Amino acid sequence: MSMEPKLGEPTSVGANFRGVDCDVHPTVPGMQALLPYLDAHWREAVIEREVNLESQSYPPNSPLSARPDWRDKNGRAGLDVKQLCDLTLDRWGSSLAILNCIYGVQLLMSEDMAVVLCRALNDWIAKEWLDRDPRLRASIVVPLQSVERAVEEIERRAGDPRFVQVLVLAMGEVPLGRRQLWPIYAAAERHGLPIGVHAGSAYRHPVTSLGWPSYYIEDYSAQSLGFQSQVASLITEGVFQKHPGLKVVLIESGVTWVPAFLWRLGKFWRGVRSEVPWVNRPPAEIFRDHFRLTAQPIDGPENGNAIERVLEHLGSEDVLLYASDFPHWQFDGDDVISRGIPERLHHRMRIDNPLATYPRLGLTVQAIKAGA
Repeated sequence: MSMEPKLGEPTSVGANFRGVDCDVHPTVPGMQALLPYLDAHWREAVIEREVNLESQSYPPNSPLSARPDWRDKNGRAGLDVKQLCDLTLDRWGSSLAILNCIYGVQLLMSEDMAVVLCRALNDWIAKEWLDRDPRLRASIVVPLQSVERAVEEIERRAGDPRFVQVLVLAMGEVPLGRRQLWPIYAAAERHGLPIGVHAGSAYRHPVTSLGWPSYYIEDYSAQSLGFQSQVASLITEGVFQKHPGLKVVLIESGVTWVPAFLWRLGKFWRGVRSEVPWVNRPPAEIFRDHFRLTAQPIDGPENGNAIERVLEHLGSEDVLLYASDFPHWQFDGDDVISRGIPERLHHRMRIDNPLATYPRLGLTVQAIKAGA
């Protein structure tokens, strides 16, 4: 009888396993890199239309987009597998890194083009990154422009255990709790894939509730408001009553806004809960069971006990995940984990919480343990 563990089976962690970096960004050099993964029709269409999918969510030349010492001679970062692994895995001592590729496929109005470019992007990630270093894992980028085709892409890639998450943006066309999107969550739950909600926008609507801002800092700062709306939507629409095994990872959302928002949401839920009778538990409880947060960037002071107080208000030490956010420039030096986060949580953030969140990582841990 085979002793190979089943997908998602709980595992004990060997001494050689040093944790998971839950948010690392490979950079697509340009549309030319995806052309080999398109058929002849779409290669011609992309070339003739001069399609460019660089998003304003992270302008390439913005200081936030990459640290100066990580940029190449052309000012780009995250283009090289070895550099990425040297920094995120070797320098900061992780055993695995999850690649979240942000490349503007959500900007496309054409469902057909969005579908083929998402497919090409995932194929590019598999061949050009995952095949080149066995320590890399990735998220499946899906075209929310078409729910049916998004489900098809999940099913197409779910057979590869190196894909451990489904990736969407924080601000798209509709709130993520809307029931038209539920087939995506059913597919994700079925295959043990959390939904990763990453900072960014499809720019279907203004990124603030007041309209379009003038400056990038306004867009960047308003991202947390988008995450708040998505948390409220996913909870109040009843996603987790329908899909109790689903996890949602908020990536680059910040952390300190969560307790106050959950207090506000819970207070109003108690007043108008008859409107959403399927929400039969306080929102804060649902959040603790189903949501996780990457802890880079941390939106709080590095000194004192402010972050610890935030975690106390959250009522859980299970929600934070370690992430470097490479190559985005959110920290200096090697202090990837904010000094404001208690050291007792570091092991949980790097090992326990990621393994509980991403069931597909269990097979890799077993393999590392076997090789100890």
